[in-house]
Amino acid sequence: MSRGLSAVAAIVVPLLVLAVLALVWVGRDVAEPEVGVPAGPVGTALAELPVAPAGTMTGYSRSAFGPAWADVDDNGCSTREDVLARDLTGIVVADDGCRVLSGTLADPYGAGTVDFVRGVDTSAAVQIDHVVALAAAWRTGARDWDAERRERFANDPLELLAVAGAENQAKGDDDAAEWLPVEGACAYAARQVAVKSEWGLWVTPDERDALAAVLTGCPGQELPRR
Repeated sequence: MSRGLSAVAAIVVPLLVLAVLALVWVGRDVAEPEVGVPAGPVGTALAELPVAPAGTMTGYSRSAFGPAWADVDDNGCSTREDVLARDLTGIVVADDGCRVLSGTLADPYGAGTVDFVRGVDTSAAVQIDHVVALAAAWRTGARDWDAERRERFANDPLELLAVAGAENQAKGDDDAAEWLPVEGACAYAARQVAVKSEWGLWVTPDERDALAAVLTGCPGQELPRR
């Protein structure tokens, strides 16, 4: 090898090695889990979710997901009433066949039993939680959707649960890495995975590890369906 080629090789080869090492390191930061995914359908679905850092919140507003509780299934009742009717027991329904006037909630997040009575001062005792918070969905893919898709997401029964109002307020816009319920974490984590899988949302590395950590302690946990 000539002296000139040797000099070039002495510069290029180390640079190539450093580039490869840098790619490996970046890949480890994003792709390699700190916690192994569990076996079973939920673990498989979690392993198949794309992993990426959270995106920007630029442009986010609740209105980006359409009017609250639209009647997207055209059954004549708002989504809120549909979820209350599904998740509460012993319900009393108004003459219009839609408005739930009262019922009992077994809170899936650990707040015990909540008596729901419709009224200005009482309705907030039971609220409808977007399992994957709308802001969390925005920063993991929904920002790129059109308005119609976002509205369908915000009213998807798979994405919604009736919960104690205090629990819903405590959760806010947090993702699974930032908030988990006191009870029912296995079912909550599985529903997070189901929603993200159904709608093609990604998870952040921290979300993936948090979900995997929960689900490894839930052998036999089923993947929720609509």
